[in-house]
Amino acid sequence: MALHFNCLPTELDPEQVKDYLYELQQRSKTPSQTYFKHTVYGLRFLLKAEGLPYEHLHLPAIARAEKLPVIISREEIWSMIKSATLLKHKLLIGLLYGCGLRCMEVRNIELKHIDNDRKLLHIVQSKGNKDRYVPLSVHLIRGIKTFINSSKPKRYLFEGTGNPEGKDFDGRYSQRGVQWAVKTIAKNAGIIKEVNVHMLRHTYATHLLEDGVNIITVQQLMGHNNIETTMIYLHVCTPPDQLAHSPLDKVFEQCGRTTK
Repeated sequence: MALHFNCLPTELDPEQVKDYLYELQQRSKTPSQTYFKHTVYGLRFLLKAEGLPYEHLHLPAIARAEKLPVIISREEIWSMIKSATLLKHKLLIGLLYGCGLRCMEVRNIELKHIDNDRKLLHIVQSKGNKDRYVPLSVHLIRGIKTFINSSKPKRYLFEGTGNPEGKDFDGRYSQRGVQWAVKTIAKNAGIIKEVNVHMLRHTYATHLLEDGVNIITVQQLMGHNNIETTMIYLHVCTPPDQLAHSPLDKVFEQCGRTTK
């Protein structure tokens, strides 16, 4: 923009800025809509750096795309668990889905955070520097005990290895390793959807609501600051009203019987 007008954008008349942004959207050989948005974001940053309000250039508002979360079925969760050849990977899928964890949260699980007796997992200083507790499935507890006895982790439940999993400087399972494992397992399970780590978290919240857990409890289990964030899952399910539990138990109850 500075090259186009041969001056700083902050020196422009708001109408010049409006015309320039209009041209970006109208060009037949796009800069895409994303390019348009980033131009507006760049101008916002410039104004902020100069201590000027957004109104100085009459910048347009950027509407957020309203997208519903993509989830997978209980049968697909079961297929992923069955397709994982390593116990480590079975537990990884089980924890991401069965506890609704973010990628960072599953990587940060320390042995001292697991309360087998109370069937709870303590999630420490997660997003927004908040702690929370989530229910642990009895199937996860059994698997975790077996995994700890065989793998002897020292601090973190999941410690990285070599490629393609990798590990961080402190020995934790790397973010890339977690993402690779989820995508590979989903592909091996024959799932057509582009499954990612956060999709398992979306599925956790949706299945809880479908199982009758009230939305306030789901908000707390997910660690959401605002109930509006949790309410998006109401668009993909119809919740009754029951007590909280780990939805992984129901996967084993419904799907496990059929494979015996």
